[in-house]
Amino acid sequence: MDLHAPDHPLIAHKITLLRDANTDSPTFRALTSELVNLLSYEATRDVRVTPCEVTTPLTTTTGVALSRPRPLVVPILRAGLAMLEGMMQLVPSAEVGFLGMIRDEETLQPMTYAERLPADLSGRQCYVLDPMLATGGSLGGAVEFLAARGADHIVCICILAAPEGIAYMRELTDKLGIRCDLVVASVEERLNEHGYIMPGLGDAGDRLYGVAH
Repeated sequence: MDLHAPDHPLIAHKITLLRDANTDSPTFRALTSELVNLLSYEATRDVRVTPCEVTTPLTTTTGVALSRPRPLVVPILRAGLAMLEGMMQLVPSAEVGFLGMIRDEETLQPMTYAERLPADLSGRQCYVLDPMLATGGSLGGAVEFLAARGADHIVCICILAAPEGIAYMRELTDKLGIRCDLVVASVEERLNEHGYIMPGLGDAGDRLYGVAH
């Protein structure tokens, strides 16, 4: 697995605003979308394209078009939904699937509670959206799910990633034998004793959408 953490002052600035406990939910959602838009440039560096011919006002030349099958963007519910608009602004012709992952409180393993994805992902590049990579359970479960359906290149886009989660994803993707790239805005210090990312920004889902009682 290749890790990419773009060093850009605008990314650092938006991360700082997201960390601020005083940033309200509407602002938090807008910042998340803007940040993912910036990360998407790095994430799509190896998006597959094919040559095509285009007629300009003066002549005919060769350009490129997105290859088929088109890229598949997969937000992990619920927090990943806030990342979708920022990604789709850059790749509006991509297809979108949805995946809901939850931890089984008895086995502590990730399980799928909802999905809207093609049954066959052979030859597909998939872009998984999940704001927080903490232990790696949810993101790892999503990667395993997509790999089992035939995806051969998975790019994971996260806002924050803990070293423990990064190590888990490296081990998992090496075991699966699948190409995987991880694009993050910030590599954090550690997980605390409760599994929260430090210094972090709190619970991303709650800060995006409020606490649903």
